[in-house]
Amino acid sequence: MQLGFIGLGALGSAVAMRLMERQHTLTAWNRTSARAEKLGLSLAASPKAVAETTEIIFLCLFDSAAVRQVLSGEDGLLAGASGSTLIIDLTTNHYRDAEAFHRLCQGTGVAYLECPVLGSVVPASQGALTLLCGGALDAYQRAEPILRDIGQHLFHFGEPGQATRMKLINNLTLGGFMAALAEATALAEHSGIPKDQALDILGVGGGQSLVLNAKRAKLLNEDFSPHFSNALIYKDLHCLQDLAYDLKHPLHTAAVTKELYARTYQQGFENEDFSAIYKLFKRKP
Repeated sequence: MQLGFIGLGALGSAVAMRLMERQHTLTAWNRTSARAEKLGLSLAASPKAVAETTEIIFLCLFDSAAVRQVLSGEDGLLAGASGSTLIIDLTTNHYRDAEAFHRLCQGTGVAYLECPVLGSVVPASQGALTLLCGGALDAYQRAEPILRDIGQHLFHFGEPGQATRMKLINNLTLGGFMAALAEATALAEHSGIPKDQALDILGVGGGQSLVLNAKRAKLLNEDFSPHFSNALIYKDLHCLQDLAYDLKHPLHTAAVTKELYARTYQQGFENEDFSAIYKLFKRKP
């Protein structure tokens, strides 16, 4: 199927490659055209041009500001969209913005699915993401066959914003697990325990988790090339705190974890993988 794709960061590139492996043809737009060229994608001049030539369009962007610009900026998607356009937004948005994007697209007759993902580069390349899809049932059913090319587990929410809320709640556990594993690993090393042995024991003990399975090699080799960056988890935890504020619901571990990821900006590695939080604990106080 001919698809549009906008946003070729680490996750977006992995999803785009998976879609091509599943025999889809992609027309792409990215702020940095070299990324599209590197993947061998047909490159459109603007988001508007993508919408003029494809009916189903994926977005995979950094944040809601980028989504809003792509949707409604000069030469944006909505300027070239029609009543048959379906936008599948893989971005983790602010939940208020996700609700606004539903209204914005609905007002122009365009179908919109918020579809934040659980998982990053490796599961994306294997078609093993978990997809949280929010929007009208008919839009979800239209998208489902394509979503199953990239996702192993699909969940549908009919109410706008709920899929994004759940993604943020999931990332409370993701960020918290990663911080705890990083601190435990560093403490073991400071105690004279070899890191590989500590990780093996955590992997069959209290640290046993999908997070450790995914990030063990990064902790062991200290290769923090980004699959999911510190900047992204920090952004998501900030949105989560806004959700808790709206609900007047206290957050405890999330608040501490968010501030740990804030320190990666202070120390200049916010764009490294979020497992690089280990570096905060590796340095002896």
